[in-house]
Amino acid sequence: MRKQKKVFNKPKMKNTTDLKRLKKNHLLRRAAIRKRIAEFRRKLSSSPDDIFAEFCFCLLTPQSRAKFCWAAIENLKSKNLLTRDCLKPPAAIAGELKGVRFQNNKSRYLVEARGLYESVCRSSSGVRSLTRAKVSEIVGFRNELAGRVRGYGLKEASHFLRNIGLGGGLAILDRHILKNLVKFGVIKEIPNTLTPKTYLEVEEKMRRFSAAIKIPMDELDLVFWSEETGEIFK
Repeated sequence: MRKQKKVFNKPKMKNTTDLKRLKKNHLLRRAAIRKRIAEFRRKLSSSPDDIFAEFCFCLLTPQSRAKFCWAAIENLKSKNLLTRDCLKPPAAIAGELKGVRFQNNKSRYLVEARGLYESVCRSSSGVRSLTRAKVSEIVGFRNELAGRVRGYGLKEASHFLRNIGLGGGLAILDRHILKNLVKFGVIKEIPNTLTPKTYLEVEEKMRRFSAAIKIPMDELDLVFWSEETGEIFK
């Protein structure tokens, strides 16, 4: 029997004007988006401390603005509070997280994260081993991080891997992305709770939508995000 070719369903649109606008905006911003993605990819060859800063940044982002979170990371770096040999307790770090919500919990997560520095940022089985990995291997590593790192879920783990150039096949399902997936008929509504099972189901739907409209996943994420926030950030 001849093998059937896999066909992605076209997105069901109430108004194709929205889809045309999305493609136009992607075209207008494509150069800037690809420049940002290239910067993410270079991060993987930077120092383990830079990779660790991205790892910690993604611990801070839930329910907080990304710019405030990155400013907090820069502040911690300037005071040597992200280093592995920093013995400051969570209470001392919490006071440095200006503009970040849930400072007490997140400061504890940052202190615990120091113990993961070697295995995530430096070891041969950490992120550096994924330079030429298949998407399935990166997904497996993402799922492992989400289950292993306190303060990480699938979204935060996907965000971290994207920010070091490994997130091409991953979805970062924050409210901006979910809102757009509803708008384009990829999902019916924003889920009340994003369980791991639901996350993976929505991610696969976004992956199919991405293939159908011929905009790569990482570029689609950034064009959605830039439409909502007006900029291409992290």
